[in-house]
Amino acid sequence: MDLLNTLVDKGLRRETPTRGEALAVLATPDDDLLEVVAAAGKVRRHWFGRRVKLNYLVNLKSGLCPEDCSYCSQRLGSKADILKYTWLKPDEASQAAAAGLAGGAKRVCLVASGRGPTDRDVDRVSDTIKAIKEQNEGVEVCACLGLLSDGQAERLRKAGADAYNHNLNTSESTYADITSTHTYADRVDTVQKAHAAGLSACSGLIAGMGESDEDLVDVVFSLRELDPDSVPVNFLIPFEGTPLAKEWNLTPQRCLRILAMVRFVCPDVEVRIAGGREVHLRSMQPLALHLANSIFLGDYLTSEGQAGRADLEMIADAGFEVEGADQVTLPEHRAGGGCGSHGGGGACGSVAADADAVDGGARQADGPRTDLVAVRRRGAGTDLAPNA
Repeated sequence: MDLLNTLVDKGLRRETPTRGEALAVLATPDDDLLEVVAAAGKVRRHWFGRRVKLNYLVNLKSGLCPEDCSYCSQRLGSKADILKYTWLKPDEASQAAAAGLAGGAKRVCLVASGRGPTDRDVDRVSDTIKAIKEQNEGVEVCACLGLLSDGQAERLRKAGADAYNHNLNTSESTYADITSTHTYADRVDTVQKAHAAGLSACSGLIAGMGESDEDLVDVVFSLRELDPDSVPVNFLIPFEGTPLAKEWNLTPQRCLRILAMVRFVCPDVEVRIAGGREVHLRSMQPLALHLANSIFLGDYLTSEGQAGRADLEMIADAGFEVEGADQVTLPEHRAGGGCGSHGGGGACGSVAADADAVDGGARQADGPRTDLVAVRRRGAGTDLAPNA
């Protein structure tokens, strides 16, 4: 297929595809899916070999958020039956992180619900970062605390944070349809603050909220312009009790096409399969490893994930290997904490109404898989052992 040959050549040279080429990937028929995966897999292996980086989430503060993000179980007004607790103490967070690191993770992601941290919150998280790093040599720590104020990114960097995560989530033109309490520009500003402070920027998207193909391409091209080192791709988990509880728009095949498109547009960055892979990729998860070079190990913030042991078995069975703590994730031109230039050109209307038209029959063939949405009841904030 000429399209795929062109995209592979561009990916190996770190050149930006055209928007038309990116849209064409999302429009490929299921009969051509394995060809798409094989082509994007060539780009993935060129830059990252067969290594899979493991990341581990620690939810420092769960629920009780004043923001109204429609996709989130922790949002203002959420009726989702999730764990709710205030800040973990540094030693509690460090213990939670240790479980993930023992399971093979090399990065710990410290997440807290809320609009953004107060200066006291930054102090609290700084103490947590120091505790984790004192007890685990070589560990990477990424903070995800919401919108940053001036000077906060620098303070986190000084405390030992390696990265900061703040996702764009969807296209700029449709952002106001999923959130009203902050803007798309607010999110871009926080990613830029992280960059300026010398933190490795981590920013991604959520697929499955009823967005069009054009929205997906928009947000991925916007991410490329922001030049993060890692791009998490989340697949919406439709929690009961949230406004998007009825949005079941994804099939495993569509998820794979989305991941392939992200790889072609962002060939040399860490593409991470994040929340929702178990719900929407299901038995096709191993194929996704040919597209993404990073996953979360075990559970997520408010939902349970696949068993940690099953994650490790899946990676080995698919012919991949867990990236070691002594291995550098990013290619040489991007490694060292900075973000290299990609070189080359280059974030919902009626959300529910668009979904049927743009997915071309991509809705769940057997109906919503609500049986796969399990609220987290173990790990951080509980007395039960974590899944790692």
